[in-house]
Amino acid sequence: MRLTDPPCAAGMGRGTVRKADGRGAGDVAHWPLRQRFALPPPHRYATGRIDHCNLPPCPPAFMRRRMPAPLDHIDSWIFDLDNTLYAPSARLFDLIDERMGAFIMRLLNVDAAEARRVQKQYFHDHGTTMAGLMRHHGVHPEDFLVDVHDIALDRLSVDARLRAGLERLPGRKLIFTNADADYAGRVLHARGIADLFDGICDIRVTRYTPKPDPEAYAMMITHLGIDPAKSVFVEDMARNLTPAKALGMTTVWLDNGSESGHRDHLPEHVDFHATDIADWLDNLPLPWGIS
Repeated sequence: MRLTDPPCAAGMGRGTVRKADGRGAGDVAHWPLRQRFALPPPHRYATGRIDHCNLPPCPPAFMRRRMPAPLDHIDSWIFDLDNTLYAPSARLFDLIDERMGAFIMRLLNVDAAEARRVQKQYFHDHGTTMAGLMRHHGVHPEDFLVDVHDIALDRLSVDARLRAGLERLPGRKLIFTNADADYAGRVLHARGIADLFDGICDIRVTRYTPKPDPEAYAMMITHLGIDPAKSVFVEDMARNLTPAKALGMTTVWLDNGSESGHRDHLPEHVDFHATDIADWLDNLPLPWGIS
């Protein structure tokens, strides 16, 4: 399969995808990325030590293009996924919200209003709804991930301007998401940018520990092999930038109106404030921007 081919039904691109159960949980063996690497296989109800993949090393300094100050030291560009690499106006998360609500209604035998209350409370208190369900109700994470991400992605489209902006960036492009890699791959393909990314840290890699828990960031650093002092982190949730800033990362808050994006916003933890990711990329200094 070529890089331009569409993803297979349960996963993405060139990767071999095997279903772990009958409901669509994928096992991504290889990503069709610019620099090939293998994701750790998602084990059902995984516990214990993470098997880290062998990511390509950063190129030596003399081979890297220089980025004008204050970003000339950056060799890794880390992006959140949902409501960051596509706009909240796509309302893709509405579909996930619906499936979360239905999952909680079945689990707790409650009506839609109570399910939504529980969902949002756990999201705010634990970083993700799944983390709250795991802690308070013993939900197996794979059951939840498979169910809520079983959505159509026809609300997303290829974005040539975003792709051009990402292509101009020197260094590695990486994903750090509270979602799973199978879903992330589908989103990246729908946006036409999957082949631009060199690595991913998903919720399985972090042992189902979500942002903004500092432990998730520690596992991400090890898994992706980054130097925080030479990394940019772009995220729509302001609270998720605080641990990144504490580790020495350069932070970009994508203040684009996503739900609870302003929650726990601390201006001193935001280095760049943007409202549209393509605009921000275009307005970087030449030659990595266009203005």
